Amino acid sequence: MKIAIIDDYQDAFRRLECAKKLAGHELVAYTDTEKDPAKLAARLQDAEVLVLTQQRSKMPRAVIEKLPRLKSGIVISAGGAGNPNPTAELAWGLILAALRRIPQEVQRLKSGQWQGSVGIGLAGRTLGIYAYGRIGSLVAQVGKAFGMRVWCWGREGSTSKARAAGYDVAASREAFFAESDVISLHLPLNDGTRGIVTAEDLGRMKTTALIVNTSRAPIIARDALVNALKAGHPGRAAIDVYEDEPVLNASHPLIGMDNVVCTPHLGYVEERTYESYYGTAVEQILAFMAGKPVNVVNPDVLKK
Repeated sequence: MKIAIIDDYQDAFRRLECAKKLAGHELVAYTDTEKDPAKLAARLQDAEVLVLTQQRSKMPRAVIEKLPRLKSGIVISAGGAGNPNPTAELAWGLILAALRRIPQEVQRLKSGQWQGSVGIGLAGRTLGIYAYGRIGSLVAQVGKAFGMRVWCWGREGSTSKARAAGYDVAASREAFFAESDVISLHLPLNDGTRGIVTAEDLGRMKTTALIVNTSRAPIIARDALVNALKAGHPGRAAIDVYEDEPVLNASHPLIGMDNVVCTPHLGYVEERTYESYYGTAVEQILAFMAGKPVNVVNPDVLKK
């Protein structure tokens, strides 16, 4: 059976332990993203199984209908919730890198220079968590360990959990954005959260404040962050996610800004997480081959 793994940027799948379970099958990994539907369909012409990775490529009907080896009534299997730790770890890596200007100082040293900036410490500063969930709770714990005042904002379910864990909740949305020294966003992207962080929210932030986004780019209103940073409110940002990925040729305006630390959507890119994510995919492939598909999100096709 020919199994295509798309958007596998690092060609990681074939080197994972879980991939060994597919020995004897043809594995074809694509390390780039093809956004043209016709070209994507041509690339996948002979595939009998597709492994999609983290919402990277869209797979509309226009593509599916052009894949002759995928019959109508396609079984779609999806894995469960991922591990929150890697994204929380990256959020703190970004916070420290941005406030201590680590990327800039590393580059100065490589270019033959010595210190060129004075960083900002964390103890006694205010960390805002928006929202307090699986990832946000881990980020909050580290903030507390660093001696920060941690408070939260979000919907009632989120703020109730934060209070139960002993954290403060901001008196108002306005106060949350105006008084936080660091704000870390941990919201899922859906119709209710798209653009939920507005230009007005950002404009209330301090000139010394940092906003961190390891969730999804559209949580922040389009163009609002670039404009806010240019205006100096907030003064810094650390970003791991973008509206249109992958970002190539440094084509996003945030990448060239000195007051922004940008990483290429690394939140979940960690070896154990990959082994877990792809391991789930492998188990689903094996179950499908055995005629007993699991984690099926469209069970009606099994009746046909």
